[in-house]
Amino acid sequence: MALSQRLEFRQSQSLVMTPQLMQAIKLLQLSNLDLTTFVEEELERNPLLERANDEPPAGEGPAETGQFNDSDGGHNDEPGGGPGEAFEPGQEEWMSKDLGTRAEIEQTLDTGLDNVFSEEPAEAAARNAQDAAPTTYTEWGGGASGDEDYNLEAFVAAETTLGDHLAEQLSVAFTGAAQRMIGQYLIDLVDEAGYLPPDLGQAAERLGASQQDVENVLAVLQKFDPPGVCARNLSECLAIQLRELDRYDPAMQALVEHLDLLAKRDVAALRKVCGVDDEDIADMIGEIRRLNPKPGMKFGSARLQTMVPDVYVRPGPDGGWHVELNSDTLPRVLVNQTYYSQLSKKIGKDGDKSYFTDALQNATWLVRALDQRARTILKVATEIVRQQDGFFTHGVAHLRPLNLKAVADAIQMHESTVSRVTANKYMATNRGTFELKYFFTASIASADGGEAHSAEAVRHHIKQLIDAEAPSAILSDDTIVERLRGSGIDIARRTVAKYREAMRIPSSVQRRRDKQSALGNVLSTAMADRSRNPEPA
Repeated sequence: MALSQRLEFRQSQSLVMTPQLMQAIKLLQLSNLDLTTFVEEELERNPLLERANDEPPAGEGPAETGQFNDSDGGHNDEPGGGPGEAFEPGQEEWMSKDLGTRAEIEQTLDTGLDNVFSEEPAEAAARNAQDAAPTTYTEWGGGASGDEDYNLEAFVAAETTLGDHLAEQLSVAFTGAAQRMIGQYLIDLVDEAGYLPPDLGQAAERLGASQQDVENVLAVLQKFDPPGVCARNLSECLAIQLRELDRYDPAMQALVEHLDLLAKRDVAALRKVCGVDDEDIADMIGEIRRLNPKPGMKFGSARLQTMVPDVYVRPGPDGGWHVELNSDTLPRVLVNQTYYSQLSKKIGKDGDKSYFTDALQNATWLVRALDQRARTILKVATEIVRQQDGFFTHGVAHLRPLNLKAVADAIQMHESTVSRVTANKYMATNRGTFELKYFFTASIASADGGEAHSAEAVRHHIKQLIDAEAPSAILSDDTIVERLRGSGIDIARRTVAKYREAMRIPSSVQRRRDKQSALGNVLSTAMADRSRNPEPA
């Protein structure tokens, strides 16, 4: 076959990911708080963008300026308005009154001014120096005038982390460079709860030190504040705190070494291991519960961010549901066309023209992107409410199986768009505030061939069954499967176990021990009360 060259035209369509399109996709998955931060940065960067509520209402002057009337002594006529509202009545007349010469003032006071306003020479010199006007920028602002990197935020107190707190104590505890190096290496391994990895054998190899040196430094680190820090497991953490309280006797040591029995609430076995009676074992367990199992959590903990709903769902007057956006958290920006028209008449350089042309295009795109984002969120939220009408009316038990494709097909959008819209977005409803992804659940087949059940509804059903069980009739996973099938839910035993563990519900054996122990405590308390208050014969 001969090879030849030829020219031909082909017409095709392709989607080009421009920077603006990529930014629009990014805006979809931002929460309202992150979106506000992004818009604030754009407002600082783009001179043609302005907030929609920046301009003061018509007829109102600047809030910082008060209106005064010179004919009435200079005080403000408006109640509570103006800077002069803190003055007492008659204070303006006293300040504006001419007190006369020094001789007249001394005659009025019937004494010399030196007797009334006396000052020591040192105090007078200090007062004169203080009243003198500052002559340099450093005296006014407290910083170097020539430093362009002067940052006021550098004076804000930073939050102390656990690593910083331990490093400060390390510099005082050790003087040798080798010990400080080992200590800093171990501090870097401490997690946010204050624990070290169980195996520190690699630490000695990487540092080129002996295992004994590492153990010696670790013993000192475990005496640092907070008590219990740098432990390798829970038992060691509790033992360190008990030594600090001088309560680590042989009986308490045996209890700490058998925490598995305490987790199982096997008090009889604990009493036998520790060699104490019922009263002593109860006191020892109480002391263990008062200790802190995660001593490092109080340092450098993440700040809790308030969850702000993006969408509100309220009952409508016609029996339906009214869906609206939370407009209070949506940033409002406008394009200042007037400013651009004024600048375009005065700009002479080509570089300046291109800069402001790009600024106008970016500002116009951002306004349109924010509007499109709000419309998309509202459209997706409305479809979710329509699909999950049973949940809003009757509760979690009526939550339907739902996936991204069902919502995307209904509103004629792509699944990826729906996925981005539902990320980091919350909906405030009559049943609480939920993330939009909460309403997308897997489906579980029905035992009788009917409509499928939502996985969240099945989890709710399992929790109801376990909460209603009696201490003498604890439900096993197999029993729960049989009851769910009797309710029309076809589910496997391993799925029940997975849902139960996800809800942090213990096994049937552990629940039986917990409920019998709680029942025994109630009965013993009742017997003790009855013995203290015997009924009259």
